[in-house]
Amino acid sequence: MKRLEGKVAVITGGTSGIGKATALRFASEGADVIVWARNPEKGNAFVKEAKEKGFNISFMPVDVSKFADVEAAANKVKEIKGRVDILINDAGITNDSSLKKMTVEQWQSVIDINLSGTFYCVKCISPIMLEQGKGRIVNVSSVVGLYGNFGQTNYVATKAGIIGMTKTLARELGKKGITVNAVAPGFIATEMVAKMPKEVLDGMIAKVPVGRLGTPEDIAAMFTFLASDEASYVNGATFSVDGGMTV
Repeated sequence: MKRLEGKVAVITGGTSGIGKATALRFASEGADVIVWARNPEKGNAFVKEAKEKGFNISFMPVDVSKFADVEAAANKVKEIKGRVDILINDAGITNDSSLKKMTVEQWQSVIDINLSGTFYCVKCISPIMLEQGKGRIVNVSSVVGLYGNFGQTNYVATKAGIIGMTKTLARELGKKGITVNAVAPGFIATEMVAKMPKEVLDGMIAKVPVGRLGTPEDIAAMFTFLASDEASYVNGATFSVDGGMTV
C-alpha cells in the first residue's frame, strides 16, 4: 500500500520548486492533491503536466496573504473532498534588502505571505482536521530562521516565527490528533537558485558538508514522512534538511 493512499492533501505554493516536487511525490504515494497558488496560468500548466505523468492533481487559485481567499478555498475543498488530511504550508517569497534600505512595503509583503499566510491556512484548515480527529500539518521554515542571514530581516523573521508558531500549534492541536511540524531547508536547487552565477553557487556548495545543493525532491521526501502515519509520534519538531550546514 502506498504511504499516503486515500489522503487528501493541500499544498500551498505548489506550482514550482519544492511545492511542485512535493505535489508530484504525494500523488505518487496515493494522495489526492490540491495545489493552492496565486498564478492560474502556472497552476493550469502544472495540472496538465501532472496529468501527462499519470497524476490527477487539482489546482485552486488562492492568495494565502488574503484571509478571505484562504477561508473560501478551505470551505470549497471540504465541500468537494469532504476532508483534509494533510496541509503543507510551502507558499513563500523573498524581498531582500539590508535593514537600512528595506522599505515598509518590502517588510510587509514577506510577512503577509510567509507568516500570516501560514497562520491563515492553519486557521481555516485545522477545524476540518479537528472534526476528523486527525491531521498532519507541515510548515516550511528555513535554516536562516535558525541562524539569521544578512539582508533578509523580513524573510528570517517569518521563518523564525514559523518555528515558534509550529511549537505552539503542536501543543494546542496534538491532543486532538493533529501533529504540527516544521522543515527548515538549506540551499536547495530551485529554478531561482539555478539562475545564480556559478561562483555564487560554488560558494554555497562549499558551505555544505555533503558537497552539493539539495533538491526539491530531498525536501519532498521529508514531507512525505511527516505526512504519513509513520510519523504519528512526531510533533512540534523542526527538521533541518540542509546537508549538514547547521552542524
